[in-house]
Amino acid sequence: MIVTVTFNPSLDRTMAFQELVRGEVQRADSTLEDPGGKGVNVTRFLTAHGTDSVAVLPVGGPMGHALISALDDAGIPYRAVPIAGRTRANVAVVEPDGTTTKLNEAGPVLSDAELDEIVAAVAELATPDGWVVVAGSLPTGQSTDVVLRVAEVARAAGSRFGLDISGQALADGLAARPDLIKPNEEELGEILGRELNTIEEVLPACEEARERGAGAVICSLGAEGAVLVDGDGRWHGTGPRVPVLSTVGAGDSLLSGFLHGGGQGPEALRTGIAWATAAVQTPGTGVPPAELLDTGAVEVRAIADAAV
Repeated sequence: MIVTVTFNPSLDRTMAFQELVRGEVQRADSTLEDPGGKGVNVTRFLTAHGTDSVAVLPVGGPMGHALISALDDAGIPYRAVPIAGRTRANVAVVEPDGTTTKLNEAGPVLSDAELDEIVAAVAELATPDGWVVVAGSLPTGQSTDVVLRVAEVARAAGSRFGLDISGQALADGLAARPDLIKPNEEELGEILGRELNTIEEVLPACEEARERGAGAVICSLGAEGAVLVDGDGRWHGTGPRVPVLSTVGAGDSLLSGFLHGGGQGPEALRTGIAWATAAVQTPGTGVPPAELLDTGAVEVRAIADAAV
């Protein structure tokens, strides 16, 4: 079982425009509405392709009710924790060339009692040899200590622990010695205090993150694919060039495919990149369809210590 934890879920609306002109009244060509948040996306993608997963998330207010309805309609397994605050709504604006502008609300800060309920839900759902993955942002002002608490209950249940978060939460979360982290190059550079612009710079940064506590690091590189660095080696994978409809959810698909593919090693990386490649060809944060999942089109090469 893969348990995902989304501390700051959302109801996501993706609007497509032929041309985006600031300061003008414009009408969208199409609008999609999906349950949102990184962990929710991961659970949705996994269950759609036959891997057991459940999303743990706080919900509150009218938008929270709408989010629950969207989860039910999509058939996404979840454990909802009621909160006093209001679930946020996010908007993604997509242009014809795939350029995506995200407008995200901050989300509610959770009370100690609400955090206790989320941690308790994870403890109940986590299974031996499974995964617990904290994914997505924490609300502004939320203490990062809760990430360490989730790691503790995951380990107590015999689950592996993964992080797909950024900023201070990721930096602090390394103290939990996660089995896996999945930043992009900007997020990885942020916690290490430097810009990462090339694979030559990303690879030692991944090694540094491992020295700070991460067991394995997948760093996504956008159109340049992703690298995986763990205790067994270093790999760089790239997918085929494809038409890009939306980049929303591509990173979540990368993580989902990696977990679906076994959660370790180059073949799991291959599966993750195949899923991400399918995701950018899918409108909004829709589930990448099986017919677009082509692991054979993904190239994965091992990288020697002295080469890139």
